[in-house]
Amino acid sequence: MARVPGLFWRVKPLDQLLGETRRPQHQLRRTLGPVQLTLLGIGAIVGAGIFSTVGTAAAGGPNHLGAGPALLISFVLVAVACSFAALCYAEFAAMVPVSGSAYTYAYATLGELVAWLIGWDLILEYAVSNAAVAISWSGYFQELLRGLGVSLPAWLGTDYRTAGQAAAAVAQAAAAGTDPATLGASVLRNARALEVAPHVLGVPVVFNLPAFGIVAVITWVALIGIRETAWTNTALAVGKLLIIAFFVGLGAFYVKPENWTPFAPNGFAGVSAAAAIIFFAYIGFDAVSTASEEARHPQRDMPIGILGSLVVCTLIYLAVAVVLTGMVPWHTLGNAEPLAFAFSARDLPGIAGIIAVGAVLATTSALVPFQVGQVRIFFAMARDGLLPGWMARVHPRWRTPHLSTLATGVFVAAFSSFANINELVELTNIGTLLAFILVAAGILILRRSDPHRPRPFRVPWVPWVPLLAIGCCGYLMFKLPWVTWVTFFGWMAVGLVFYFGYGRRRSKLGTASVNA
Repeated sequence: MARVPGLFWRVKPLDQLLGETRRPQHQLRRTLGPVQLTLLGIGAIVGAGIFSTVGTAAAGGPNHLGAGPALLISFVLVAVACSFAALCYAEFAAMVPVSGSAYTYAYATLGELVAWLIGWDLILEYAVSNAAVAISWSGYFQELLRGLGVSLPAWLGTDYRTAGQAAAAVAQAAAAGTDPATLGASVLRNARALEVAPHVLGVPVVFNLPAFGIVAVITWVALIGIRETAWTNTALAVGKLLIIAFFVGLGAFYVKPENWTPFAPNGFAGVSAAAAIIFFAYIGFDAVSTASEEARHPQRDMPIGILGSLVVCTLIYLAVAVVLTGMVPWHTLGNAEPLAFAFSARDLPGIAGIIAVGAVLATTSALVPFQVGQVRIFFAMARDGLLPGWMARVHPRWRTPHLSTLATGVFVAAFSSFANINELVELTNIGTLLAFILVAAGILILRRSDPHRPRPFRVPWVPWVPLLAIGCCGYLMFKLPWVTWVTFFGWMAVGLVFYFGYGRRRSKLGTASVNA
């Protein structure tokens, strides 16, 4: 069928978006209240970021400077940037309680092509970040097992790239006459993976089994129903909050004020670089918006869930940053388990084990909302015809998009088994920042194109708040490594090929326009 030139710039009317949610074959179950939505946000936000990337942000890494004790300022900067974006999300989620998050909002304001690109971009935020979280979960889970005297074979506990990097680091240290033991137990363990791994056709088989397994379990929970998923998330979120309170309360007794000097060893450059990294610790409040179609009273409860979870998590992060950088020198925190390391450095391995339990709970609960959120975005895109229709099918009993849930679970489980966490974190950050920018731009556009539509929640001080969201997020994107940008543009190019090869021809909005 012939297409109308420029059709992909047309927007999807809000009334049409809302009407589609009432069709029985695509109708989800509305069961979530404000407390569950807030905990869904906390479950998504407090995860691998605070338990893993916070150490690298403080100590620095090969591609960026560390903030040192000024990590506190980095958290404040990111919280401010995210608060501007969160206000924009809250207005959209209350006004358009439809699955799809930024994808849906872009379709209503910026047109089909931009909506497709943001939907494709959100895969980086949800599916790719879930793979990163699963890898972090695997690290803490194995640490917990070792505390119980159980160790997995090295080749079943890491990925091929990490094992290769560890082996190269060990060889480099040996060549320089340095004792490889100074690299740390985790590096030595990963380096051994290539040595002890079985070989298939001469290629060593290195596979992160725990990461694969936890994604499989979370996929099953997400499959059987949103109510069961929400209760699972609530229990895990409460558990990890108790562990974090334990860390802050006990760690405060081991703080040495001299560790906060110098406060900003690398100046504002270090603070900014750390902010771009710890942004990963803040993504998640937007996952609440993907549950709009399953909220009992979305006009009231969605803003509460989005903004409430962001406020609670910011307070938690500030407390953790103060205690962590006060317990040990900032330059020693460049490892995957910084909170546990802080107690291990004080010869308190038993306490470190408790922190490892908290990290397992935290990363498990972070997996739940992102796994659910990714599926809801696929569901919305498939309902619009931009993805295959089977992704929008709802199970007659569980009322969940069961086929897309299974497909997403298989992809994330496989990806997390072989991927490297550092690269995934940076890709997740750039994808999320772009989503925040487009949502803020959508608020500006819709205030002009449809000013009289009822808005249960309104962003204050428009246009300044959306413009500040765009500016802050753009600045953080600029601070990411150039390699991340190259990979990101490659990913978006693949998305354009898929859109023009499939989605544009099958778009229900486009077909309806042509037939009309």
